[in-house]
Amino acid sequence: MASLANVPYILGPPNTHHKPHNNNNFKSLCHHFPFHRNIWWVSATTVTPKRNSSTVTCFAANKPSSSTEISSTTRIRSEVLTPFRSVRMFFYLAFIASGALGGFIATTQLIAALTNSSKTADIPEMLKGLGIDIGAVSLFAFLYYRENNAKNLQMARLSREESLSNLKLRVDQKRIIPVSSLRGIARLVICAGPASFILESFRRSEPFTESLLDRGVLVVPFPTDGSLPSFEIEENEETKEITTKRKRLWQLAPVYTSEWSKWLAEQKKLAGVPSESPVYLSLRLDGRVRGSGVGYPPWNAFVAQLPPVKGIWSGILDGMDGRVL
Repeated sequence: MASLANVPYILGPPNTHHKPHNNNNFKSLCHHFPFHRNIWWVSATTVTPKRNSSTVTCFAANKPSSSTEISSTTRIRSEVLTPFRSVRMFFYLAFIASGALGGFIATTQLIAALTNSSKTADIPEMLKGLGIDIGAVSLFAFLYYRENNAKNLQMARLSREESLSNLKLRVDQKRIIPVSSLRGIARLVICAGPASFILESFRRSEPFTESLLDRGVLVVPFPTDGSLPSFEIEENEETKEITTKRKRLWQLAPVYTSEWSKWLAEQKKLAGVPSESPVYLSLRLDGRVRGSGVGYPPWNAFVAQLPPVKGIWSGILDGMDGRVL
């Protein structure tokens, strides 16, 4: 994938008087991401304000990949989600060992009976016991194998979720936060594709801007061709409010693009999606992937399926984000 070291992203201008914090109020997040009528073209050496436009750009950087080993945090989360799995797997192993020992004893007795004509009458009973032992070993070995596969799949999924939570997002010129900082605050929608895909997704989201923000949705545009288009928004007194909301919806920008590329490539590989296909990924409030697909994000479906993050339904429907993929 092409390096995105000089890719422009849409941002709000800096506000160094506020520090990001993590709480359960999406509205407070928006207060930390203010926008102004001026725009800022961020370059390597200069920052120049311009009037009558709402486009903001900055530069992302690459960073070496971190280790892909399963961390202790992932193991702890796995234990919390399935607290009795280790107990079951222990008993499966104990039953396998018990059955194997019983089968070994039954086999030695059967061999002795076959060489001793006086014990011929006991052979049917010995064969019955040996069959039971073999059946028990086979059954518990299958249960252990299935449980271990489920554990490995869960650990892989949790590891990918942890990798996603450690990816970085730029809020403004001097503020970079991990995805995990938005847990309980925002539902991220990651749009990954060429510049034309990003621009069309931006255009299609316009009718649903206010409804998406009410549901805590924030969009992360990730251009896979290394060129994010400028989001031109005409601003005047009549459209000032909706323009502010549009910029708030598309305010985040990925940084350390090699990490984002690696994570996205893994997601596509697991889903069997061609690497060049434009995709979207929708996250739950807890930061886990709730939905994904090839093509444009279904903004209307998000509005229909997701509960608002404030009002009488706040808190009650926090777990109704959808099943985890």
